Amino acid sequence: MNMKDADIDPKVKAILESAWQVFATYGFRKTSMDDIARGAKMSRPAVYLYYKNKEAIFRSLVEMHYTTKTQALSAALNADAPVETLLQAAVAAQGDGVATLLNSPHGMELLDAGTSTAPDIVEAGEAGLQRVYADWLQRESDAGRIRLADDPAEVAATIAAALKGIKMTAPDYARYTARAAQLAALVAAGLTA
Repeated sequence: MNMKDADIDPKVKAILESAWQVFATYGFRKTSMDDIARGAKMSRPAVYLYYKNKEAIFRSLVEMHYTTKTQALSAALNADAPVETLLQAAVAAQGDGVATLLNSPHGMELLDAGTSTAPDIVEAGEAGLQRVYADWLQRESDAGRIRLADDPAEVAATIAAALKGIKMTAPDYARYTARAAQLAALVAAGLTA
């Protein structure tokens, strides 16, 4: 999990970093508040001052994930580069952090936990990522650098769904990055004016 935000409380940061590592190590179900507190070098009662339970911590991690990914995606797509380069950078930005999930024996459990524990955050986060793609597609189309055969929002939804599918089916991070790069190349070839 990427904790770059300078505004985040250092204790919250320690809790979230610890939680991410513990969830990846033990899975969501087997992780306890004691495990998280130990990794954060805090007492369990001190962790409870910030979060009421591990579900609340997990929700914060999911929210931070989508905030970070949306910012990284926006930065990648707002650079001055050819379409394929921008798409390669975009899928790479979305892939940061996927290594921990795919390398964890609990990766699928964590993905499921996100859907069951924070469905509202996942839905809003996915919609935010799609908006970034749709806005970029519209700008590129308006500038004549790409041609769209469909509504930018629909193309963006397809890109996001394809990336999610790759994440859910890739057996390891190397295969994920190869398939995501291939997707970016295919989409770029299909869009290039």
